[in-house]
Amino acid sequence: MKVLDNPNTITENLIANSAISHGMRVLDFGCGNGETSKLLAKAVGESGEVVGVDINENAVIQAREKLTLEGYKNCRFIHTDISDRLEKLDYFDAVFGRRVLMYVPDQNKVLSTLSSLLKAGGVICLQESDSTIVPASTDLLPLHDKVNGWVWETVKAEGGNVNTGFMLPSILSNCGFKVESIKAEAIIQGQNLHYPMSTVVRAILPRIVEKGIATESEIDIENLDDRLKNERDKNQVFISDLVFSVIAIKV
Repeated sequence: MKVLDNPNTITENLIANSAISHGMRVLDFGCGNGETSKLLAKAVGESGEVVGVDINENAVIQAREKLTLEGYKNCRFIHTDISDRLEKLDYFDAVFGRRVLMYVPDQNKVLSTLSSLLKAGGVICLQESDSTIVPASTDLLPLHDKVNGWVWETVKAEGGNVNTGFMLPSILSNCGFKVESIKAEAIIQGQNLHYPMSTVVRAILPRIVEKGIATESEIDIENLDDRLKNERDKNQVFISDLVFSVIAIKV
């Protein structure tokens, strides 16, 4: 099991280990605000193209504005449901998705649609978080457990499948893809690799409260990071997330 502290580092490693390279045309499904699209745009270069699609229109607008402002001319973004038929997008050399499939009710249907957009021999790279064996620690860290629970319970309340990471290889194989590579990488708190859970909680705070998982006063977001650090000494390790990265080929 590999231990990393930055989700973008994990994504960059997945892109680097895949066949995604200069001149390729890549579909970033569930592109969100374009963070992953930007990493893909760097990989394919000016001669390539990244097409980002997302069901959230506001996210698509943000991604388009952000990457245009940053000077990326090899990206375009489309507001659409990945569950729909997407023939109008033409064919791609690669498909990429990060933390998207876990929110899809019919994963097989979506993967079949994505397969229809891939050229023969095309690569699909998927990255999904999984809570099956986390949180994990040899020490008692009740606040860490509670905060981590807020995040995962919110994902569940929103319809997310929190076991998708472990399921990825079988899902892809059942849809006719040949799995080439599987990695599981841990996101940890501690040992100078502090990836702050408080940042994640802050980002989804309205959703946590809306779903009744925790109240704003219980979360106390302004002091949450200090409270977590005070509970864990410098030598303790807490695994808050396990990220699966899978590379597969259309056969």
